[in-house]
Amino acid sequence: MFTGIVEELGEVTAVENLGDSSRFRLRGPVVTDGARHGDSIAVNGVCLTVVEHDGDEFTADVMAETLQRSSLGVLESGSRVNLERPTAVGARLGGHIVQGHVDGTGTILGREPSEHWEIVRIGLPAQLARYVVEKGSITVDGVSLTVVEAGPDYFTISLIPTTLALTTLGVKQTGDPVNLEVDIIAKYVERLLGADGQDRETAR
Repeated sequence: MFTGIVEELGEVTAVENLGDSSRFRLRGPVVTDGARHGDSIAVNGVCLTVVEHDGDEFTADVMAETLQRSSLGVLESGSRVNLERPTAVGARLGGHIVQGHVDGTGTILGREPSEHWEIVRIGLPAQLARYVVEKGSITVDGVSLTVVEAGPDYFTISLIPTTLALTTLGVKQTGDPVNLEVDIIAKYVERLLGADGQDRETAR
């Protein structure tokens, strides 16, 4: 489990296309400190498994499902990425519960800079919009954020200077894709309510 508090801005150093998958090599001195084979590291919000690590770099395999569901498929050598290690049991939950299982991608529709923060509008698929509520939590490229406005096919977030400086959200432009993970609690609630309704119908 992650919390959406990005530990460092890493870099893709190589991408190997394997046909139905890709192998990424990434640089991140903070997240590779003490890393072992099989450990998890979130890359732009996607939970990946460390295959190899050497110094401040590690490699991870990305399957076709992940490439199709997330924006990792557009990464290339030199791309900057948000990196986070899993949270330790008993540690502070600084963001919110993040699984690293991306639900889909959104698109940056616009940015409105101000003196001390920036409002970013992000479009998202209709099937994900129902899980997004005003002042609720959402993960964007692995960053835990609070929803400012929730529209029928978009939402807005407010980015403070620290987020702009230390994550990829500071350089993303209009039209760029971003990985989205909605609140897992909302999905469970929907599933339980739906199953309950079906059970009542069956019992009649």
